[in-house]
Amino acid sequence: MRVLQINSVCGIGSTGRIATDIHAVLKEQDYQSYIAYGRDTPMNCDKAIRIGTKLDNYLHVAKTRILDMHGFGSKKATKDFIERIKKINPDVIHLHNIHGYFINIEILFEYLKEANLPVVWTLHDCWAFTAHCAYFEYSGCDCWKLEGENKCIQKRSYPGSLLVNNSKNNFKRKKKAFTGVENLIIITPSEWLANLVKKSFLREYPVEVINNGIDLNVFKPTGSHFRKNNKLENKFIILGVASTWDKRKGLNYFIELSNSIKNDEVIVLVGLSEKQKDNLPKNIIGITRTNNVKELVEIYSSADVFVNPTIEDNFPTTNLEALASGTPVITFDTGGSAESLDEHCGFKVEKGNTNELLLKIKKIKENNKAAYKIPCVNRARNLYDKTDRFKEYVNLYLDNRR
Repeated sequence: MRVLQINSVCGIGSTGRIATDIHAVLKEQDYQSYIAYGRDTPMNCDKAIRIGTKLDNYLHVAKTRILDMHGFGSKKATKDFIERIKKINPDVIHLHNIHGYFINIEILFEYLKEANLPVVWTLHDCWAFTAHCAYFEYSGCDCWKLEGENKCIQKRSYPGSLLVNNSKNNFKRKKKAFTGVENLIIITPSEWLANLVKKSFLREYPVEVINNGIDLNVFKPTGSHFRKNNKLENKFIILGVASTWDKRKGLNYFIELSNSIKNDEVIVLVGLSEKQKDNLPKNIIGITRTNNVKELVEIYSSADVFVNPTIEDNFPTTNLEALASGTPVITFDTGGSAESLDEHCGFKVEKGNTNELLLKIKKIKENNKAAYKIPCVNRARNLYDKTDRFKEYVNLYLDNRR
Protein backbone atom coordinates (compact mmCIF):
# COMPACT_ATOMS: atom_id res chain seq x y z
CA MET A 1 0.00 0.00 0.00
CA ARG A 2 1.26 3.47 -0.96
CA VAL A 3 -0.07 6.46 0.97
CA LEU A 4 0.49 10.10 0.03
CA GLN A 5 -0.26 12.76 2.64
CA ILE A 6 -0.58 16.44 1.71
CA ASN A 7 -0.18 19.19 4.31
CA SER A 8 1.03 22.77 4.45
CA VAL A 9 4.06 21.76 6.57
CA CYS A 10 5.93 18.55 7.34
CA GLY A 11 7.09 17.56 10.82
CA ILE A 12 6.57 20.97 12.43
CA GLY A 13 3.50 22.47 14.05
CA SER A 14 0.64 20.27 15.25
CA THR A 15 -0.60 19.22 11.79
CA GLY A 16 2.94 18.65 10.50
CA ARG A 17 3.73 16.37 13.44
CA ILE A 18 0.49 14.44 12.94
CA ALA A 19 1.49 13.80 9.32
CA THR A 20 4.97 12.56 10.25
CA ASP A 21 3.59 10.45 13.11
CA ILE A 22 1.25 8.72 10.65
CA HIS A 23 4.23 8.36 8.30
CA ALA A 24 6.17 6.60 11.08
CA VAL A 25 3.32 4.18 11.80
CA LEU A 26 3.05 3.33 8.09
CA LYS A 27 6.79 2.74 7.82
CA GLU A 28 6.74 0.46 10.88
CA GLN A 29 4.17 -1.70 9.09
CA ASP A 30 6.25 -1.75 5.87
CA TYR A 31 3.90 0.40 3.82
CA GLN A 32 5.17 3.04 1.40
CA SER A 33 4.57 6.54 2.72
CA TYR A 34 5.12 10.00 1.24
CA ILE A 35 4.39 13.49 2.55
CA ALA A 36 3.94 16.47 0.23
CA TYR A 37 4.23 19.88 1.89
CA GLY A 38 4.10 23.54 0.96
CA ARG A 39 6.55 25.53 3.05
CA ASP A 40 9.28 25.60 5.70
CA THR A 41 11.91 22.93 6.31
CA PRO A 42 10.58 19.34 6.50
CA MET A 43 11.43 17.20 9.51
CA ASN A 44 11.13 13.49 10.35
CA CYS A 45 10.19 12.32 6.88
CA ASP A 46 12.53 10.54 4.47
CA LYS A 47 10.21 10.96 1.49
CA ALA A 48 9.10 14.58 1.72
CA ILE A 49 8.02 16.30 -1.50
CA ARG A 50 8.06 20.09 -1.75
CA ILE A 51 5.13 21.60 -3.66
CA GLY A 52 6.33 24.71 -5.48
CA THR A 53 9.02 27.11 -4.30
CA LYS A 54 9.38 30.00 -1.86
CA LEU A 55 8.54 32.35 -4.74
CA ASP A 56 5.31 30.41 -5.35
CA ASN A 57 4.45 30.84 -1.66
CA TYR A 58 5.12 34.60 -1.78
CA LEU A 59 2.98 35.05 -4.88
CA HIS A 60 0.15 33.06 -3.29
CA VAL A 61 0.42 35.22 -0.17
CA ALA A 62 0.20 38.34 -2.34
CA LYS A 63 -2.89 37.01 -4.10
CA THR A 64 -4.44 36.37 -0.70
CA ARG A 65 -3.53 39.73 0.85
CA ILE A 66 -4.61 41.84 -2.12
CA LEU A 67 -7.42 39.90 -3.80
CA ASP A 68 -8.66 37.59 -1.02
CA MET A 69 -8.17 34.56 -3.29
CA HIS A 70 -6.58 32.10 -0.92
CA GLY A 71 -6.36 28.63 -2.39
CA PHE A 72 -6.56 29.88 -5.97
CA GLY A 73 -2.87 30.64 -6.60
CA SER A 74 0.02 28.21 -7.18
CA LYS A 75 -1.36 26.95 -10.50
CA LYS A 76 1.90 25.81 -12.08
CA ALA A 77 3.17 24.39 -8.78
CA THR A 78 0.00 22.32 -8.44
CA LYS A 79 0.10 21.05 -12.02
CA ASP A 80 3.74 20.01 -11.57
CA PHE A 81 2.87 18.29 -8.30
CA ILE A 82 0.06 16.32 -9.93
CA GLU A 83 2.62 14.86 -12.33
CA ARG A 84 4.54 13.69 -9.24
CA ILE A 85 1.36 12.11 -7.87
CA LYS A 86 0.92 10.14 -11.10
CA LYS A 87 4.45 8.78 -10.79
CA ILE A 88 3.95 7.77 -7.16
CA ASN A 89 0.62 6.17 -8.07
CA PRO A 90 -0.74 6.12 -4.48
CA ASP A 91 -3.46 3.79 -3.28
CA VAL A 92 -4.77 6.46 -0.89
CA ILE A 93 -4.36 10.24 -0.72
CA HIS A 94 -4.68 11.80 2.73
CA LEU A 95 -5.32 15.54 2.80
CA HIS A 96 -4.65 17.63 5.91
CA ASN A 97 -4.38 21.44 5.71
CA ILE A 98 -4.58 22.43 2.07
CA HIS A 99 -4.69 26.09 3.03
CA GLY A 100 -1.36 27.76 3.70
CA TYR A 101 -0.36 29.48 0.42
CA PHE A 102 0.96 26.45 -1.46
CA ILE A 103 -1.63 24.65 -3.60
CA ASN A 104 -4.46 25.41 -6.02
CA ILE A 105 -7.57 23.74 -4.66
CA GLU A 106 -9.51 23.76 -7.95
CA ILE A 107 -6.73 22.06 -9.91
CA LEU A 108 -6.07 19.56 -7.10
CA PHE A 109 -9.71 18.55 -6.73
CA GLU A 110 -10.28 18.38 -10.46
CA TYR A 111 -7.49 15.80 -10.53
CA LEU A 112 -8.92 13.90 -7.53
CA LYS A 113 -12.29 13.64 -9.28
CA GLU A 114 -10.73 12.41 -12.51
CA ALA A 115 -8.33 9.95 -10.85
CA ASN A 116 -11.09 8.52 -8.65
CA LEU A 117 -8.58 7.67 -5.93
CA PRO A 118 -9.69 7.04 -2.34
CA VAL A 119 -9.28 10.30 -0.40
CA VAL A 120 -9.14 10.79 3.36
CA TRP A 121 -9.43 14.44 4.41
CA THR A 122 -8.67 15.43 7.99
CA LEU A 123 -10.06 18.84 8.86
CA HIS A 124 -7.97 20.52 11.55
CA ASP A 125 -10.11 23.68 11.44
CA CYS A 126 -13.15 25.03 9.57
CA TRP A 127 -11.55 26.64 6.52
CA ALA A 128 -12.64 23.92 4.09
CA PHE A 129 -16.31 24.90 4.30
CA THR A 130 -16.23 28.63 5.00
CA ALA A 131 -16.11 31.62 2.67
CA HIS A 132 -12.82 32.80 4.18
CA CYS A 133 -12.04 32.20 7.87
CA ALA A 134 -10.64 29.19 9.70
CA TYR A 135 -12.86 29.70 12.77
CA PHE A 136 -16.11 31.62 13.04
CA GLU A 137 -18.14 30.87 16.19
CA TYR A 138 -16.29 33.24 18.54
CA SER A 139 -16.76 36.15 16.13
CA GLY A 140 -20.33 35.29 15.17
CA CYS A 141 -19.47 34.96 11.47
CA ASP A 142 -22.01 32.94 9.46
CA CYS A 143 -20.20 32.94 6.11
CA TRP A 144 -20.20 29.11 6.12
CA LYS A 145 -23.96 28.63 6.31
CA LEU A 146 -25.76 27.32 3.23
CA GLU A 147 -28.68 29.69 3.74
CA GLY A 148 -26.54 32.78 4.45
CA GLU A 149 -25.11 35.42 2.16
CA ASN A 150 -21.61 33.91 2.62
CA LYS A 151 -19.86 37.20 3.26
CA CYS A 152 -17.10 36.83 5.83
CA ILE A 153 -16.89 39.54 8.51
CA GLN A 154 -13.29 38.56 9.30
CA LYS A 155 -11.45 39.32 6.08
CA ARG A 156 -8.28 40.22 8.03
CA SER A 157 -8.25 36.99 10.00
CA TYR A 158 -6.17 34.10 8.65
CA PRO A 159 -5.80 33.84 5.70
CA GLY A 160 -5.96 37.61 5.88
CA SER A 161 -6.88 40.01 3.10
CA LEU A 162 -5.86 43.64 3.46
CA LEU A 163 -7.94 45.02 0.60
CA VAL A 164 -10.66 43.05 -1.19
CA ASN A 165 -13.36 40.96 0.49
CA ASN A 166 -13.90 38.21 -2.06
CA SER A 167 -15.59 35.81 0.34
CA LYS A 168 -18.88 35.36 -1.52
CA ASN A 169 -17.07 34.22 -4.66
CA ASN A 170 -14.64 32.11 -2.61
CA PHE A 171 -17.57 30.23 -1.08
CA LYS A 172 -19.05 29.37 -4.48
CA ARG A 173 -15.71 28.22 -5.88
CA LYS A 174 -14.80 26.16 -2.80
CA LYS A 175 -18.22 24.50 -2.76
CA LYS A 176 -17.93 23.59 -6.44
CA ALA A 177 -14.37 22.32 -6.06
CA PHE A 178 -14.79 20.32 -2.85
CA THR A 179 -18.06 18.54 -3.61
CA GLY A 180 -18.58 15.63 -5.97
CA VAL A 181 -15.55 13.46 -5.15
CA GLU A 182 -16.66 9.83 -5.46
CA ASN A 183 -14.56 8.20 -2.75
CA LEU A 184 -13.84 10.76 -0.02
CA ILE A 185 -14.10 10.39 3.76
CA ILE A 186 -13.81 13.33 6.14
CA ILE A 187 -12.11 12.91 9.51
CA THR A 188 -12.37 15.39 12.35
CA PRO A 189 -10.52 15.25 15.69
CA SER A 190 -13.64 16.35 17.61
CA GLU A 191 -17.37 15.73 17.69
CA TRP A 192 -17.84 19.52 17.66
CA LEU A 193 -16.23 19.87 14.24
CA ALA A 194 -17.94 16.73 12.92
CA ASN A 195 -21.33 18.25 13.75
CA LEU A 196 -20.44 21.47 11.93
CA VAL A 197 -19.30 19.54 8.83
CA LYS A 198 -22.66 17.74 8.74
CA LYS A 199 -24.39 21.14 8.48
CA SER A 200 -22.07 22.49 5.76
CA PHE A 201 -21.79 21.92 2.01
CA LEU A 202 -19.48 18.99 2.84
CA ARG A 203 -22.39 17.07 4.37
CA GLU A 204 -22.58 14.76 1.34
CA TYR A 205 -19.49 12.92 2.65
CA PRO A 206 -19.25 10.38 5.49
CA VAL A 207 -17.69 11.93 8.60
CA GLU A 208 -15.74 10.03 11.25
CA VAL A 209 -13.99 11.22 14.43
CA ILE A 210 -10.39 10.26 15.18
CA ASN A 211 -9.02 12.13 18.18
CA ASN A 212 -5.56 13.63 18.13
CA GLY A 213 -2.91 11.65 19.99
CA ILE A 214 0.38 12.45 21.71
CA ASP A 215 3.63 10.63 22.46
CA LEU A 216 3.11 9.11 25.90
CA ASN A 217 6.75 8.08 26.08
CA VAL A 218 7.53 11.80 26.17
CA PHE A 219 4.51 13.36 27.88
CA LYS A 220 4.38 11.82 31.35
CA PRO A 221 4.88 12.99 34.94
CA THR A 222 8.48 14.20 35.04
CA GLY A 223 10.60 15.61 37.84
CA SER A 224 12.60 18.81 37.29
CA HIS A 225 14.12 21.91 38.87
CA PHE A 226 11.59 24.22 37.20
CA ARG A 227 10.08 25.41 40.49
CA LYS A 228 13.46 25.91 42.14
CA ASN A 229 15.00 27.65 39.13
CA ASN A 230 12.11 30.12 39.00
CA LYS A 231 11.76 30.51 42.80
CA LEU A 232 8.27 28.98 42.78
CA GLU A 233 8.75 26.31 45.46
CA ASN A 234 5.83 27.53 47.57
CA LYS A 235 3.60 28.77 44.76
CA PHE A 236 0.42 27.29 43.30
CA ILE A 237 1.18 27.32 39.55
CA ILE A 238 -1.59 28.08 37.05
CA LEU A 239 -0.25 27.17 33.61
CA GLY A 240 -1.24 28.20 30.09
CA VAL A 241 0.42 26.99 26.88
CA ALA A 242 -0.13 28.02 23.26
CA SER A 243 1.95 28.11 20.10
CA THR A 244 0.71 31.68 19.56
CA TRP A 245 -1.19 33.75 22.09
CA ASP A 246 -4.00 35.79 20.57
CA LYS A 247 -7.59 36.72 21.31
CA ARG A 248 -8.88 33.29 20.28
CA LYS A 249 -6.49 31.53 22.65
CA GLY A 250 -7.67 33.66 25.57
CA LEU A 251 -4.65 35.66 26.69
CA ASN A 252 -6.93 38.44 27.98
CA TYR A 253 -8.55 36.01 30.43
CA PHE A 254 -5.20 35.29 32.06
CA ILE A 255 -4.70 39.05 32.45
CA GLU A 256 -8.09 39.20 34.17
CA LEU A 257 -7.20 36.24 36.41
CA SER A 258 -3.98 37.94 37.47
CA ASN A 259 -6.06 40.66 39.16
CA SER A 260 -7.82 38.12 41.37
CA ILE A 261 -5.35 35.37 42.27
CA LYS A 262 -3.78 35.20 45.74
CA ASN A 263 -0.22 35.97 46.77
CA ASP A 264 0.73 32.28 46.93
CA GLU A 265 -0.51 31.75 43.35
CA VAL A 266 1.26 32.53 40.09
CA ILE A 267 0.42 32.25 36.39
CA VAL A 268 2.99 30.78 33.98
CA LEU A 269 2.37 31.30 30.26
CA VAL A 270 4.38 29.47 27.59
CA GLY A 271 4.44 30.62 23.96
CA LEU A 272 4.44 34.38 24.36
CA SER A 273 6.25 36.81 22.09
CA GLU A 274 8.91 39.07 23.55
CA LYS A 275 6.55 42.04 23.21
CA GLN A 276 3.80 40.19 25.10
CA LYS A 277 6.27 39.24 27.85
CA ASP A 278 7.23 42.88 28.36
CA ASN A 279 3.62 43.88 29.07
CA LEU A 280 2.73 41.21 31.65
CA PRO A 281 1.59 41.89 35.23
CA LYS A 282 4.15 40.95 37.90
CA ASN A 283 2.31 37.78 38.94
CA ILE A 284 2.52 36.29 35.43
CA ILE A 285 5.76 34.62 34.35
CA GLY A 286 6.12 34.68 30.56
CA ILE A 287 8.09 32.11 28.57
CA THR A 288 8.60 32.34 24.81
CA ARG A 289 7.71 29.42 22.57
CA THR A 290 9.97 26.43 23.19
CA ASN A 291 10.82 23.63 20.76
CA ASN A 292 12.48 21.78 23.65
CA VAL A 293 9.85 19.13 24.37
CA LYS A 294 11.66 17.97 27.52
CA GLU A 295 11.46 21.47 28.94
CA LEU A 296 7.77 21.68 28.07
CA VAL A 297 7.02 18.36 29.80
CA GLU A 298 8.84 19.57 32.91
CA ILE A 299 6.70 22.72 32.98
CA TYR A 300 3.47 20.74 32.54
CA SER A 301 4.51 18.38 35.35
CA SER A 302 5.44 21.24 37.69
CA ALA A 303 2.12 23.03 37.31
CA ASP A 304 -0.79 22.52 39.72
CA VAL A 305 -3.46 23.17 37.12
CA PHE A 306 -3.55 23.75 33.36
CA VAL A 307 -6.01 26.43 32.23
CA ASN A 308 -7.14 26.67 28.60
CA PRO A 309 -9.45 29.68 28.15
CA THR A 310 -9.74 29.17 24.38
CA ILE A 311 -12.64 30.92 22.73
CA GLU A 312 -12.75 28.35 19.93
CA ASP A 313 -10.57 25.37 19.17
CA ASN A 314 -10.89 22.00 17.49
CA PHE A 315 -9.31 19.42 19.83
CA PRO A 316 -6.29 21.09 21.43
CA THR A 317 -3.31 18.82 22.06
CA THR A 318 -2.19 21.06 24.94
CA ASN A 319 -5.04 19.60 27.01
CA LEU A 320 -3.81 16.09 26.24
CA GLU A 321 -0.21 16.98 27.04
CA ALA A 322 -1.24 18.37 30.42
CA LEU A 323 -3.33 15.28 31.26
CA ALA A 324 -0.50 12.94 30.30
CA SER A 325 1.81 14.91 32.59
CA GLY A 326 -0.58 14.36 35.49
CA THR A 327 -1.96 17.91 35.61
CA PRO A 328 -5.74 18.58 35.81
CA VAL A 329 -7.28 20.78 33.11
CA ILE A 330 -9.83 23.58 33.24
CA THR A 331 -11.12 24.83 29.90
CA PHE A 332 -13.92 26.94 28.52
CA ASP A 333 -16.68 24.78 27.10
CA THR A 334 -15.98 25.95 23.55
CA GLY A 335 -15.30 24.07 20.33
CA GLY A 336 -14.03 20.57 21.04
CA SER A 337 -11.76 21.58 23.92
CA ALA A 338 -13.84 20.07 26.73
CA GLU A 339 -14.24 16.72 24.92
CA SER A 340 -10.89 15.55 26.28
CA LEU A 341 -12.02 15.84 29.92
CA ASP A 342 -14.14 13.89 32.36
CA GLU A 343 -15.21 14.70 35.92
CA HIS A 344 -12.11 13.05 37.39
CA CYS A 345 -9.43 15.08 35.61
CA GLY A 346 -10.71 18.61 35.30
CA PHE A 347 -13.59 20.99 34.68
CA LYS A 348 -15.29 22.74 31.81
CA VAL A 349 -16.38 26.33 32.39
CA GLU A 350 -18.86 28.59 30.60
CA LYS A 351 -17.12 30.66 27.94
CA GLY A 352 -15.77 33.93 29.31
CA ASN A 353 -16.86 33.27 32.90
CA THR A 354 -13.72 34.19 34.83
CA ASN A 355 -15.53 34.01 38.19
CA GLU A 356 -16.35 30.35 37.58
CA LEU A 357 -12.80 29.84 36.33
CA LEU A 358 -11.48 31.15 39.67
CA LEU A 359 -13.86 28.89 41.61
CA LYS A 360 -12.66 25.79 39.74
CA ILE A 361 -9.01 26.77 40.28
CA LYS A 362 -9.79 27.14 43.97
CA LYS A 363 -11.44 23.72 44.04
CA ILE A 364 -8.40 22.02 42.52
CA LYS A 365 -6.18 23.88 44.97
CA GLU A 366 -8.29 22.68 47.90
CA ASN A 367 -8.39 19.09 46.68
CA ASN A 368 -4.67 19.11 45.87
CA LYS A 369 -3.24 18.12 42.49
CA ALA A 370 -2.43 14.64 43.83
CA ALA A 371 -6.14 13.78 43.79
CA TYR A 372 -6.24 14.28 40.02
CA LYS A 373 -2.85 12.95 38.92
CA ILE A 374 -3.64 9.26 38.41
CA PRO A 375 -7.05 9.82 36.70
CA CYS A 376 -5.40 12.36 34.35
CA VAL A 377 -2.56 10.02 33.39
CA ASN A 378 -4.90 7.04 32.96
CA ARG A 379 -7.26 8.97 30.69
CA ALA A 380 -4.36 10.03 28.47
CA ARG A 381 -3.02 6.47 28.32
CA ASN A 382 -6.40 4.94 27.55
CA LEU A 383 -7.57 7.42 24.93
CA TYR A 384 -4.78 9.59 23.52
CA ASP A 385 -1.79 7.39 22.73
CA LYS A 386 -0.76 8.63 19.30
CA THR A 387 0.21 5.14 18.11
CA ASP A 388 -3.31 3.86 18.79
CA ARG A 389 -4.98 6.88 17.23
CA PHE A 390 -2.86 6.87 14.08
CA LYS A 391 -3.34 3.12 13.61
CA GLU A 392 -6.99 4.06 13.13
CA TYR A 393 -5.88 5.96 10.03
CA VAL A 394 -3.94 2.96 8.73
CA ASN A 395 -7.00 0.75 9.19
CA LEU A 396 -9.06 3.36 7.35
CA TYR A 397 -6.58 3.34 4.46
CA LEU A 398 -6.71 -0.45 4.26
CA ASP A 399 -10.51 -0.46 4.23
CA ASN A 400 -10.73 2.16 1.47
CA ARG A 401 -7.58 1.72 -0.65
CA ARG A 402 -7.83 1.35 -4.38
